[in-house]
Amino acid sequence: MNQHQPKVLRIGDLTATVPIIQGGMGVGISLSGLASAVANEGGIGVIATACIGMLESDFVSNSLEANIRALKSEIRKARRLTDGILGVNIMVALSNFTDMVRTAIDEGIDIIFSGAGLPLNLPQFLNGAKTKLVPIISSARAAGIITRRWLEKYNYLPDAFVVEGPLAGGHLGFKEEQISDPGYSLELLVPEVISEVRPFEDRFKKPIPVIAAGGIYTGEDIYKFLKLGASGIQMGTRFVTTHECDASAKFKQAYIDSSKEDMVIIKSPVGMPGRAIRNKFIDDVNSGKKKPYKCIYHCIKTCDYKNSPYCIALVLINAQKGNLKHGFAFAGENAYRAKEIISVRELFAILLAEYERASRSVSSSEPCLHTALPL
Repeated sequence: MNQHQPKVLRIGDLTATVPIIQGGMGVGISLSGLASAVANEGGIGVIATACIGMLESDFVSNSLEANIRALKSEIRKARRLTDGILGVNIMVALSNFTDMVRTAIDEGIDIIFSGAGLPLNLPQFLNGAKTKLVPIISSARAAGIITRRWLEKYNYLPDAFVVEGPLAGGHLGFKEEQISDPGYSLELLVPEVISEVRPFEDRFKKPIPVIAAGGIYTGEDIYKFLKLGASGIQMGTRFVTTHECDASAKFKQAYIDSSKEDMVIIKSPVGMPGRAIRNKFIDDVNSGKKKPYKCIYHCIKTCDYKNSPYCIALVLINAQKGNLKHGFAFAGENAYRAKEIISVRELFAILLAEYERASRSVSSSEPCLHTALPL
């Protein structure tokens, strides 16, 4: 093994030869196409379940069944395209959370990643299944709460944690004033979560990998967080500008055309801040213009749809299809750095080359033991 390449990521009996998890990106941004391509390169591909039935003909009239049907279809399609590791992202805040979890487990998905709330009852759905359960959190406190609850109620340890910092795209698990506060940086969060879970690892003799996420964009970033003690990283934004990403060409182009100043924080109808690429739709909302709609999806339990100026599901569906006049693109803080559309295979090669460069750079700058010793 090349000593300047990252170590494998083990989550229970699953082994990803490259410790990269592709973040689950809804609505419809990461489906079977992107997830299978990532899994084929040795990473972990993730299908996002939020409004996954958006392309089903009966989505409006029968969204519950449409979502279940589409999730089954996407998992099976991905399985036909790869023998690698596949996961799904299921937000706790989804009104159909239980149906999505049960469907994913029934389909034999390898891993469920679950955030946007604390997945306190997730193990109850396993019933002996081998699916791994990985909460997505934004604090060491959340890791402790989940671990203690799962042990107390289900005698089950989390198989890993994804700790997502404030530079991520989409909905964020932080208050707006915390997003730019250095005290909540991912560099601080990762060691805190590692320290929180270590006593459980020692007590039960079982590793609980901590995966860093949010704003990770380069191989150098990957190297930095693995050196901080993370077992792997999750990245979403950089996978958007790949050929295999399931979003429309116009959605991907929004990333390429964006500038650093276009990365803005919005107030989402679901009660959480989110990061998106600024456009006329967002400017209109900020200036007080309402986008009339009737709530037909009821997709998020926390959505204040009666007082919201727009439907978050509708605008994200529009964006996925490239209709950015009536929607906007969620994106991480570094989305503006994208310059071209490349393949997932090319992206992995670039990331690993960047990682190796960072590793060699550090190695060459470390003092040689021989010369440090007195003659």
